[in-house]
Amino acid sequence: MYTIRTATINDVKTIRDIAEKTWWPTYGPLLDAEQISFMLGEIYSVEKISSQLENNTQSYLLLEEDGRPVAFAGYSPRDEDAEIYKLHKLYCLPETQGKGYGKILIEAVAQKTLDAGKHTLDLNVNRHNKAKTFYEKMGFVVAYEEDIPIGKYWMNDYVMRKQL
Repeated sequence: MYTIRTATINDVKTIRDIAEKTWWPTYGPLLDAEQISFMLGEIYSVEKISSQLENNTQSYLLLEEDGRPVAFAGYSPRDEDAEIYKLHKLYCLPETQGKGYGKILIEAVAQKTLDAGKHTLDLNVNRHNKAKTFYEKMGFVVAYEEDIPIGKYWMNDYVMRKQL
C-alpha cells in the first residue's frame, strides 16, 4: 500500500536520506566516489533542499509505502522556459525498485504539469545511466545532449522530453 504526498520543510532529512541510499548504487558504476560525495553535498544539502521548498523553486512528492517514505520526485517549471516542466529528481530506495513507484511518481508529476496547464515534461539522465531505458518506456525521447559543470565535475546528460 502506498500514498503520495507533497513534501514539506520537515521532510528535508528524509529526501536527503533517500538520495544518499540511492545515489551510491545508481552512480557507483558510473562515477568515482569523490564525485558522488561532492554531488550529494552540492545537490542534496539541507540548505539547498530547504531553500527550494521555502522559495517554491522546486516541489517534491514523497511516496510512502505503509507510512514509510521510500521514493521521491522533485520538479518545477524550467527556469529558461516556464511552458516546460522539468523532473529534476526521481529516486526510489533500491529495495523498492521494480514495484512501479518510479512510474507512479512520473505519472503524478505529469498530472501536476497538466494541472498547471503545461504539456511538456523534460528530465536529464546521465548518458550511461540504465534508467534511460525506463524513461523511454515511460514515453520520453532524447531531445538533445547537455554537459553541465558542477564544481570541477561534469554531468554528461541526455535531456529527454515527453509530450503530455
